[in-house]
Amino acid sequence: MSERADKPAVALIIDDELQMRRLLRIMLEAQGYQVFEAKTGQEGLIEAAQRRPEVILLDLGLPDLDGVAVLKRLREWSRVPVLVLSVRDREEDKVAALDAGADDYVTKPFAPNELLARLRVAHRHAHTATDAPVFRSGPLEVDLARRLVTVAGQPVKLTATEYALLALFVRNAGRVLTHRQLLTEVWGPKAAEHNLYLRVYMAHLREKLEADPGRPELFITESGIGYRLLEIQNPEN
Repeated sequence: MSERADKPAVALIIDDELQMRRLLRIMLEAQGYQVFEAKTGQEGLIEAAQRRPEVILLDLGLPDLDGVAVLKRLREWSRVPVLVLSVRDREEDKVAALDAGADDYVTKPFAPNELLARLRVAHRHAHTATDAPVFRSGPLEVDLARRLVTVAGQPVKLTATEYALLALFVRNAGRVLTHRQLLTEVWGPKAAEHNLYLRVYMAHLREKLEADPGRPELFITESGIGYRLLEIQNPEN
């Protein structure tokens, strides 16, 4: 967890359920966070603007604003990592939240260790996505500045479209990217529904970058939602 000027990182919980806020507060304070709470969407937006948290945990079922609406308004001015915590487990709810700008989606009830792991990933993405131009995950290395891709030290040739797709994953490493997000960013808004494009190029990336394309360890499928590029730590790190 990072610190700002030797002060603990700030976390904001936006959830109308008192018991859930208490549980999350205990978990986060044990990790060294300074925790603030909001029980409505409007209150959460005000707290986010005033507290400038380093992470937000957001429930979708708020009494005044739907969580997706809160996300959209938040993303008008902030890129703070947002983890959605919700009892809604339908694919369309997850896709809507991720499309609106959530960094990840955890279904209630959740395992505390899983939530903390997702939280660490969100932090790494927030603090490293725009820093070092070289991304490493397991045997994969991507030098964004020089547009060089290697696997286990061996250069890999990618087409322009394959590289554009890979670079999008690298800039959002650890995050779930929906089919719509990937298609719109790489192929343009008119391709948003053309999932066949994406399946073909994901197969290309896995063939070129995975040790075993049939059992991918880097590019993980989030069934019915999209894909995620995992950040695998090398043993020497």
